[in-house]
Amino acid sequence: MISGRRKAVALKMFLLLPALWCLSMVYFATHEDPLVAERLEREARAARLPEFPETPHDVLNASLPIYRRAIPGQPGELGTAVNIDPKSLSDIERAKYDRGFQNNAFNEYASEMISIHRALPRPLDEECQQEKYPRDLPDTSVIITFHNEAWSVLIRTVHSVLERTPARYLKEIILVDDCSERNHTQEPLDIYMSAYKKVRIVRLPQREGLIRARLAGAAVAKGQVLTFLDSHSECLEGWVEPILARIHKNPTIVVCPVIDVIDDTTFEYKQSRAVHTNVGGFDWSLTFNWHQIPARDRQGRRDIDPVRSPTMAGGLFSIDRAYFERLGTYDPGFDIWGGENLELSFKIWMCGGTLEIVPCSHVGHVFRKRSPYSWGKTANVLKKNTVRLAEVWLDDYKKYHYQRINYQLGDYGDVSERKALRERLGCKSFKWFLDNVYPELFVPGDSVASGEFRNLGDGKQCLDGGGSGVKLYPCHGQGGNQFWMYSKMGEIRHDDMCLDYAGKEVESVACHGQRGNQDWKYDKVSKQLLHVPTGKCLTMRAKELVVLMGECDAKDPLQTWAFRGGLKNSETPTTAQPVH
Repeated sequence: MISGRRKAVALKMFLLLPALWCLSMVYFATHEDPLVAERLEREARAARLPEFPETPHDVLNASLPIYRRAIPGQPGELGTAVNIDPKSLSDIERAKYDRGFQNNAFNEYASEMISIHRALPRPLDEECQQEKYPRDLPDTSVIITFHNEAWSVLIRTVHSVLERTPARYLKEIILVDDCSERNHTQEPLDIYMSAYKKVRIVRLPQREGLIRARLAGAAVAKGQVLTFLDSHSECLEGWVEPILARIHKNPTIVVCPVIDVIDDTTFEYKQSRAVHTNVGGFDWSLTFNWHQIPARDRQGRRDIDPVRSPTMAGGLFSIDRAYFERLGTYDPGFDIWGGENLELSFKIWMCGGTLEIVPCSHVGHVFRKRSPYSWGKTANVLKKNTVRLAEVWLDDYKKYHYQRINYQLGDYGDVSERKALRERLGCKSFKWFLDNVYPELFVPGDSVASGEFRNLGDGKQCLDGGGSGVKLYPCHGQGGNQFWMYSKMGEIRHDDMCLDYAGKEVESVACHGQRGNQDWKYDKVSKQLLHVPTGKCLTMRAKELVVLMGECDAKDPLQTWAFRGGLKNSETPTTAQPVH
């Protein structure tokens, strides 16, 4: 018979074996793949409720909805929309709702209902989840500049980086306070961020604007890679590895994530698929815009592969720190923001680098319909920046930008140092950039006529392309939305938008190069603009000040139009036909 002592030992072993088996499974699972252990730790950190010292600051009240754990079904979880009917709110709550929009140009009221740790959906592209990246990737300093940013949005931005970036790749988060005035951006922010060793705050004594604020952050950064994010962003899981892998492969590659939309009213996270990835471009007013990937770059690539982009939007990107410094960083003569994204884009391409968008990296961004902040004392900040950009980088093509601003350059400062930088770097010409990087851009020099398109019957109204429609507006001589080009293809263009008539209204539609509804013929003698497919003429209705199509009548003065500079030469579009 088995002794009582042996029975006791056997019983203990029986009870201990399941526990030992579970512990061994956890050990081997986490040690087989260190990423698992790290992810579990990040998830555990995200689940902890904050512990604040006793403080009078309302934003540090741990019972606020933003500090709750990320629980399925709660407002905003998995990126779902928070829909609020402002009419259903009490007077006090409605005032708070309206104040949030007024101060931030987004729905702060909705944001304050969403956890700062909210879960976001998994990346939609399964192929991205199968991608493998080297373990020895460089680390990054994430630089986030802000001015009077809403508390919940700023803190959520920081947590999305902390909780979705492997610790070995995150050197630090640098918050650059561009002289904020709101109370929550002062002591409460210091108290809150003191709990996170990798977060530090740099405070600027006076308002500098996004460009110089970013430079202040870059100056103290220690990471091998600089990653710039806006203060109203959220990163998806797996956002950083695809970026760092490209820079690890070649430090002269500058990388942008796919920028998903976070709705400014509902805070819904709207994720896009790799197949819908767009690339950056610009027009001759030196304004950034988006385009589909050109056919020449679609050939032979998977949807998830990195894709070349002529320009970047500028809000979210990563660059090797040493390479950023070698390129001369941003132009310190730029004020506030505007144009810096194109300046850096041209510099990257023309000085030996490559600019890419990586479809497997996703960062959401709140796109606001207006800026809630003052631009300071300088009235023409954007024009100053773009003129500096044109003077240094556009060579003879700068004249096409100056046409847009009616050659009113203003005081743009001394650019000799930036020109010397370009010389030292041995950068290529802007013509090289257009030929090799962005051949799709329409060059005004290829047009038959350009400038404002004035109605001669009225004498005061010009065709205006502001917004999606085409309208008449008093001629102002400032170019801008009233700058049109008559191409050799018979197009009436406003950058990459063309005058289009499909039988109802005259519209401004993306140029497609197929003639059709965008085929026009200007008659130098009668001054009429004929729509070739329909045989109708562009006319003006004086009472309503609208443009429409009508039967051609050579005696109707409201059908007569002229480009400010006239036709450049006798060359006319190949679709030339006599006006009826």
